Order: sequence, then structure tokens, then C-alpha cells
Amino acid sequence: MILAGIGLSLLCIGIALMLWLPSHSLVQDLRSDGVNAAATVIAVDNKPKYVKVRLVSGPEAGEEVNLSDYAGMYPDTRTGDAMIVTYDPADPSRILQRSWVEDPPVSLQTFIASASGLFLLVLDVIVIIRRYRMLRRPETPGPEGVSLTKP
Repeated sequence: MILAGIGLSLLCIGIALMLWLPSHSLVQDLRSDGVNAAATVIAVDNKPKYVKVRLVSGPEAGEEVNLSDYAGMYPDTRTGDAMIVTYDPADPSRILQRSWVEDPPVSLQTFIASASGLFLLVLDVIVIIRRYRMLRRPETPGPEGVSLTKP
């Protein structure tokens, strides 16, 4: 039971890190080396699984690329909308909407996974401490083991 709880908490924390670390790394890279450019949205999946843009300014003008996701999220946009994007000049496929580079959105799924992992970990520690105290407590004889009369 305790090992299962620890395993679940580690799984939740791992999922949170899997969602947060690549997105955080991308934002930090784009903040330091990114190039801003105007872009036009040319395709949006209805799920959305992708948002495809065409760069209309900058050294990569005319190139069509899919926006990178941020922790599984894409900007709420429609085909034909204009936006300012920031991309990595060494790899134009690493691209985000500029407002997300300046102020990344809050990822609900990352927050839920982190909070669940932390809650389960605290619960596991409480159970381990309680169990430890119960096992360390000296056994006191029950009412059936105590003689009330003198032998």
C-alpha cells in the first residue's frame, strides 16, 4: 500500500515534469536567442493538435511551420489571424507566439499533476510516520492478560 502510494506520487511528479521541462526550456531558449517575426495563421486543427503559420517577415519569410505547443496547449486562434511569433533561427520549427514567450500561460494539467503528486507524497509520509509510531509503541497487555486477584 505504501509503495503503491509512493509510486503514484512519483508518477504524478514525473508527468508534471514531462509537461513543464520541455516547455520551460523552449521559452528560455527563445528568450535568449529568439527572433521576432510577423506571421499569419494558415491552418488550425479543430482539436487543436497543431497550428500552422506562415512567416511574413524576418529572414525566414515565406516559410510555413507548425507552432510548438506549450505543455500541450496551443493559442486560441483561427485561420487568417495575424500574430507575432518568436522562433529559433537555428531551427525555425521551434516557434511560439511572442506573448507566450514573454509571459507563459498557466498549464492546468501541469498544476493538477504537481498538486496530486505533492498531495500523495505528503499522504505517504503521514502513513509511514503513523505506522512507525504504531510499531515502536510497547505492547500493553489487554484486559484478558491482567489478573485482578492475588495468586
